[in-house]
Amino acid sequence: MTITEILNATEFQVINRGYNAVFRPNRLSLGLVVPIETYAKEPVPTMNHHIKRVQFAEALGFSAIWLRDVPFNVPSFGDAGQMYDPFVYLGLLAGQTERIALGVASIILPLRHPAHVAKAAASVDALSGGRLILGVASGDRPEEYPALNLPFAERGARFRASFDYIQRMGEDAPAFENPYGSPNGGMDMLPKPASGKLPMLITGGSQQDSAWIAQYGDGWMLYPRHAMVQAQTIRDWRARVEALGRPTQPVMEPFYIDLAEDPDTPPQPIHLGLRLGSHHLRTYLKSREEIGVNHVALNLRFNQGDIETTLKRLADDILPDFSE
Repeated sequence: MTITEILNATEFQVINRGYNAVFRPNRLSLGLVVPIETYAKEPVPTMNHHIKRVQFAEALGFSAIWLRDVPFNVPSFGDAGQMYDPFVYLGLLAGQTERIALGVASIILPLRHPAHVAKAAASVDALSGGRLILGVASGDRPEEYPALNLPFAERGARFRASFDYIQRMGEDAPAFENPYGSPNGGMDMLPKPASGKLPMLITGGSQQDSAWIAQYGDGWMLYPRHAMVQAQTIRDWRARVEALGRPTQPVMEPFYIDLAEDPDTPPQPIHLGLRLGSHHLRTYLKSREEIGVNHVALNLRFNQGDIETTLKRLADDILPDFSE
């Protein structure tokens, strides 16, 4: 089957309000990575106006905001993210917004006990009315593991065990054996996710083989690559998912942009993205939509223009082509 035939064959599964608003078959939606600010020269953002900017993004029609899990400010990584613990911050944002999906890209599963992840994630999902999208990863910063007395080399196995544990916590009084612990005796974890299930998206390889990712994930977060390579990757993965008898799964990408004032400014490479005008950004995003990408999370860390002005220009010039 061609990628178009695979996409048309099956609708995405119904999981929760956030997942099904953000991910639509054959369509691309746009979100934003927080903090929504420029901090190109320093690893630590100011977090100025951070709540107002998320609310502004929601009012403008962006479909999701995305937090990251950065436990330590690792010098070699060079980015402290939003600084606040993702689940604490998601709880705050759940009460300060009404519609926008609340995504995390991604929780580093081997660094946390899955019972705590499951409890926190289900709490955010319930408090937000089913708007949580839970990205999960194995972690790529080796310095963090000794700080928690954990073996970096075992993160792949720990990721799988944690993933299974979190999934089982959606059941009523689950009883199972797991390296992280064995819940039994009729205990239950509350609250349950708003719709009974947390959408869990795998980030990159997460130290797993492609068959495992196809079998267990509710979607795939991929770093941007050349269109032909990315198209083939998506095509192969969706064929593998279909062969397992599972519904088609969505794909999302992060993308750093520096939106130039002149809409005709040609693309120029920046770290993990492009400096470009709105006309070329629209063309780029349409090309990702055509190869099967369902969501792009825009990161404005290296944006040189005023943030509020940039958000308004994105809403006026780009969002109409990627909305309902």
